[in-house]
Amino acid sequence: MQLPFFIAKRYLISKKSHNLINIISIISVVGLSVGTMALIVVLSVFNGFEDVIKSLYVTFNADLQVTPVVGKTIHYNSFPFTEINNIQGVSGVSQVVEEDALFKYGEKQHVARIKGVSDNFIELSGIDTMTVNGSFILQEGGADFAVVGAGIAWHLDVYPQNITTLLSIFVPKRGNASSFSFNNAFNNRAVHPSGVFSIQQEFDEKYVFVPLRFARELLEYTDEVTSVEIRYEPNANGAEIQSEIKSILGQEYHVKNRIQQNESLFKILHSEKTAIFLILVFILILSSFNMIGSLSILIVEKNKDIGILTSMGADRNTIKKIFVTEGMLISVFGSITGLLLGFVILYIQQEFGLLQLGAGEGAFVISAYPVSMQLLDFAYVFVTVIAIGFLATIYPVMYLTKKIMQQKKITL
Repeated sequence: MQLPFFIAKRYLISKKSHNLINIISIISVVGLSVGTMALIVVLSVFNGFEDVIKSLYVTFNADLQVTPVVGKTIHYNSFPFTEINNIQGVSGVSQVVEEDALFKYGEKQHVARIKGVSDNFIELSGIDTMTVNGSFILQEGGADFAVVGAGIAWHLDVYPQNITTLLSIFVPKRGNASSFSFNNAFNNRAVHPSGVFSIQQEFDEKYVFVPLRFARELLEYTDEVTSVEIRYEPNANGAEIQSEIKSILGQEYHVKNRIQQNESLFKILHSEKTAIFLILVFILILSSFNMIGSLSILIVEKNKDIGILTSMGADRNTIKKIFVTEGMLISVFGSITGLLLGFVILYIQQEFGLLQLGAGEGAFVISAYPVSMQLLDFAYVFVTVIAIGFLATIYPVMYLTKKIMQQKKITL
């Protein structure tokens, strides 16, 4: 065992429990432990919320969305559907037609968006599991149906069990239709709402699902679609698939993954996580002043020990290493203790959900605060705490050891 480490360990773990320096060192370790624990807990909770949000978008947003760079629609007959569908890792390709529309149900009206989807959309997305009323049926034989978002259903008082009232959908006609006549300016079709879905407020108040053929007829399309949605098989390499599809389609199409489709949302989440991380790091920096104080008192208190060591041949670098090691031991003990405590708290929350979100059952998508522990976060926090500890150690050690040794008239 090296001399600086041996002496630093003896200074930190002294049998003299009444020694003031030991008490201050323990306070430093506790302060760093609490700060480290708070940092890893908050980061893991943010990861949990991010995973929850991503899971909500998994059902609605496809893994990849293809849209035209120029114009609004894609002629699907000329789209390389077969080539993309044969890519390893692609589970299916869906056709989608979206357009703003006016919805009327009974005497109530609401502006939202229709989303016409192909037959395989329900199977690929699993969106039928989000049905909260009625059934997720879009077509049966020659009959067409609509599935309404919960927010729209609330605005229009839509009840799937009411078979006497139909949902009327109005969209602007293509071309230069006369705006002076409502009938000439809008296409109109009525459909029975078979069910109500609920994912989250953004989608629930915005979308009504209809069959692709219904949407095309309403919008006077032939083979056009507004987007093509592609979904992966489990454990597929999304980055490789996206790159391969881009090379097939060329520069005429945007190919966006799920994060790129909701870029603003995920940028906000990342910014919030970064801001919280920096705030907690600042708190850790403040708590490191305890360590500066304990090291300063230790160096002054061990004035005689420094004299004895120098008379025995220890140089200035050896003396500095002793107290730098002391500071680093405090940082290591504090960070490891904090990470272990944080892990225990997060594990308990993850397994048992002790800390609830409140506001009554069913008020949120989840009942308890979500947790997602990531190894990289633990590594970042450990390195951050060690770096703060080193910076808090190096200045007082260099300044005070130099000062004391100069007072002893030791030639450096």
